[in-house]
Amino acid sequence: MGSNMNLTVINSDTELFFSYKTCVAGKIKGQYYRTNRWYSQTTTRHINKYLGKLKYIEVEPSFFESITDNNYIDVTPVKKEPLAIIGN
Repeated sequence: MGSNMNLTVINSDTELFFSYKTCVAGKIKGQYYRTNRWYSQTTTRHINKYLGKLKYIEVEPSFFESITDNNYIDVTPVKKEPLAIIGN
């Protein structure tokens, strides 16, 4: 992945692709999707790099927002805390 591009892999059939902090494409149950909204030339380049020549379905941005905002697929990073060692 390049700068300002992130891929969150949920499992072998599901992944979400982010340009900057916006989910703009992904694979869900083996089918690829991309947003139909134009954000910027850079985001378009990111999406094209991610999808390459794969076949995809164009969807409204709300498709990805409903997945991430409603936690259908939880992409929240896990907060890492130091372990407390008890005993000797």
